[in-house]
Amino acid sequence: MSRFDRRDFLRTATAGAVLAPMAGLLLSSAGAETAPATPLPGGTNRGAKATFRWLGNSGWRVDVGSSTFLVDPYVTRFDTGLSSGAFNPVTPLTVDTTTIRRHVGTPKTVLVTHSHWDHFNDVPHIATSTGARVVGTTTTCNLALAFGVKDGLLSPVKGGEVLDFGDYVVEVVESLHSRNANYSMLFPGELASRPKRRPRNISELPEGDTLAFQVTVKGGPSVFFMGGSDFVGRNLAGLAPDIAMIPTTSSSSTYDYVPRLLRALDNPRVVVPVHWDDFEVALRNPPQADEKSRKSLAEFVATVREVSPKTKVVIPDYLTPHTFV
Repeated sequence: MSRFDRRDFLRTATAGAVLAPMAGLLLSSAGAETAPATPLPGGTNRGAKATFRWLGNSGWRVDVGSSTFLVDPYVTRFDTGLSSGAFNPVTPLTVDTTTIRRHVGTPKTVLVTHSHWDHFNDVPHIATSTGARVVGTTTTCNLALAFGVKDGLLSPVKGGEVLDFGDYVVEVVESLHSRNANYSMLFPGELASRPKRRPRNISELPEGDTLAFQVTVKGGPSVFFMGGSDFVGRNLAGLAPDIAMIPTTSSSSTYDYVPRLLRALDNPRVVVPVHWDDFEVALRNPPQADEKSRKSLAEFVATVREVSPKTKVVIPDYLTPHTFV
């Protein structure tokens, strides 16, 4: 099989200076400093405390008071050959229950942006073992049913819904998956009904449309979560989040991605780049990334600093608590 670039499949390659290791740094137009916990500057939403832990890729664990919610939790991180250039599209699906139990806590809610394996793979086990509610597209919910998740734990959404979970409110935003250099994507398609059998390999988990989520902690910050590096600008009008978790890009297929996105989000005070690490290796610090991914991350940071100089960029380590207040 010819050599594949792992990011060309899943996201949208931009050139830039090679990025030195920067995990755990807080970057701003004034410079950089270590920031294990990041105060939100000048915000009006103060009071409640939420602790954010990056689970790698676009995954997050967020603890708010006594509640926990997850976004795209994928901690099993099995090898598909994507990193090595020997990608196997029928790699069997596996779940590392020990790693999941160690890192996800007892979530009340799991928000799923789309159904590719690096976003969805661990979700059914989390739902069945903890009783967490899964919020996602019809495709995500139909796949979850095939894995034995009870219908009562599934909340199919399309975009526009505003759901109150007590300590936080989730606004669902219709969004887009990124495009590769050929203006396409890996494993497109939707599932209008439950599959006749449980999916067995990664190719049986189609994208199934893509969502984004704005989560507002009551008395605390508003946070925008993306799982793919494209978006519908008109759908972001008025969101104006305090914090935005934004995937970096790996192709130029999406026009002016970062500047358009920051303008649409009204220049968030804090931006956290995600989906740049190698999710084919174990969840262990420092996060690993190939040269192309590091160049993309460096360009992302430089672009944010150029077009939104008051925005701070936080490059996270895995599982490190960040508190935005």
